[in-house]
Amino acid sequence: MKIVYNLSIFAAKYLLKVVALFNTKIKQGVDGRKQTFTILAKHLQPSDLTLWFHCASLGEYEQGLPVFNELKKIYPKHKVVLTFFSPSGYEIRKNAPVADCVVYLPLDTPYNAKRFINAVKPELTVFVKYDIWPNYLLTLKTQNRNAILISALFRKNQSYFKGYGKFMRDALFGFSHIFTQDEASKSLLKSINYNAVTVSGDTRFDRVSNQLQTDNTLEFIKTFKQNNICVVAGSTWPEDEAFLIHYINQNKNNAVKYIIAPHNIKSNQIQHLQNSLNVQSVLYSEMNSATLIQAKVLIINTIGLLTKIYNYANIAYVGGAVGTTGLHNTLEPAVFGCPIIIGSHYQKFPEAKAMIAQKGMFSISSQTELNSILDKLINNEYFREESGHKNSNYIKNNQGSVVQILDFLRK
Repeated sequence: MKIVYNLSIFAAKYLLKVVALFNTKIKQGVDGRKQTFTILAKHLQPSDLTLWFHCASLGEYEQGLPVFNELKKIYPKHKVVLTFFSPSGYEIRKNAPVADCVVYLPLDTPYNAKRFINAVKPELTVFVKYDIWPNYLLTLKTQNRNAILISALFRKNQSYFKGYGKFMRDALFGFSHIFTQDEASKSLLKSINYNAVTVSGDTRFDRVSNQLQTDNTLEFIKTFKQNNICVVAGSTWPEDEAFLIHYINQNKNNAVKYIIAPHNIKSNQIQHLQNSLNVQSVLYSEMNSATLIQAKVLIINTIGLLTKIYNYANIAYVGGAVGTTGLHNTLEPAVFGCPIIIGSHYQKFPEAKAMIAQKGMFSISSQTELNSILDKLINNEYFREESGHKNSNYIKNNQGSVVQILDFLRK
């Protein structure tokens, strides 16, 4: 499998260059990786002590950030190198204050792995959740460098647990310790005789709980919402928006307002969304006090505000699970104690399954189901508030992952 894997990485290198000619996002990654070693040389000196944090993308960065911030306090003299694989992480967090140097992770070839680790010389490496690159991990192991994996989730159909997966299994042993989100993942690791494992839960619970300690005030949302019930639809895709638009267009309740924050904010898609509404709407980029008060729907055509906007939600809808793009972050609205609606493709998201089981979250697969649960949540105040309380309690009951990880590292 090692030969096959390395050949596939070399093939991917050239394939990505071809795809980059037609795809802006891929091109950002291809061009960015060309600069990695130049940036490292600019920011690191041979005498520097370093920590290396790696995240696949933005979601994993947010997941790891509580741990990163605490490690900065424990190792104040160390420089932090933060790597991303995906442009959607790098482009948004390339100036992240937690890091001294942010770069794209070069493709996982044996040569790149040795060159990168020899340049960084990390005293501690932290990978978040997945994006487990075997050549990097085997190089870390060969050089006796400490590496941990946090908030890990494993499934029995992954190659680590298959007969043909020895190369990938060996990579896991490059971690000195793995912190899993659940017992099932720990059991899978035990089945391949990986025993340096602790069930610490998901660091995202600590991350979103910290949001309650910040100032979440947005005056323009207060102007828009006034005393109305507010439905906030976050990270929506066209298939989510089709359900929501139909409901909004048919709903005559003047005491309800809607905020839609699409995942894709390209102007043509935003315009299509707005044109599909037959009620008064306003774009974030064009709003003023008068239009906010009059509008029934506010469309957020920018990024970086959704976490604070959820503070004003009486009901949240989180996109991604109607289609197959993947459910977006449901913990962000849950921490503010509001009920949540999602699509039906949530099986890979344990937090969604837990909140559905506790009846704070509701899954829909049709227009009729969305209409039914939205009507009930809007019209039944007791049901709405009780459902929301179940979500906020779920967040509170699952905090503490960061403390467990740091206690282990301090030993």
